[in-house]
Amino acid sequence: MEDSIYDDETTENLMQHYQDVLVKIGENPNREGLKKTPERVAKAMQYLTHGYDQNPDGLIQEAIFNEEYSEMVIVKDIEVYSLCEHHMLPFFGKAHVAYIPNGKIVGLSKIPRVVDAYSRRLQVQERLTIEIRDCIQRTLSPKGVAVVIEASHMCMQMRGVQKQNSVTTSSAFTGLFLSSDTTRKEFINLIQAKLH
Repeated sequence: MEDSIYDDETTENLMQHYQDVLVKIGENPNREGLKKTPERVAKAMQYLTHGYDQNPDGLIQEAIFNEEYSEMVIVKDIEVYSLCEHHMLPFFGKAHVAYIPNGKIVGLSKIPRVVDAYSRRLQVQERLTIEIRDCIQRTLSPKGVAVVIEASHMCMQMRGVQKQNSVTTSSAFTGLFLSSDTTRKEFINLIQAKLH
């Protein structure tokens, strides 16, 4: 991401807050290793939350094509990086997204962009899953959408229960993925398969 995307006023305001945080936790923000930390963290937070400045519906709408293809389309293993809104600690993993076209398809790169637009906000995994599903359903009007996210949460691994190997899985479905066990099972089998 280019430096031009960072807002100077926001960076300056955040820098002041992060400098105060360093003092409050007992650190010296003037020591060599921390002198530039408030600026770096201010820019990092803007990057990690840049999804607020994106329009996921618009991302899909700019690449919709009329096509009679009517079988399942899956984009799997999409990297997810987000911040838990409860502790502002990272959670990360993979998203698997499928839809069944209804006369329209979308450029495949747009699906990971939608995942990124929603994940680069303060989030909970459950809402993230539903937002991705609803965006694709709303913009493409397909016969069905399926989203599964598998993620590790630093708020569980670094603090609290400190369970380092836990993974959280969430899912959300519409249309044929809800009404047809066969369709849902095909999706689950395909995201679990190592086809490449």
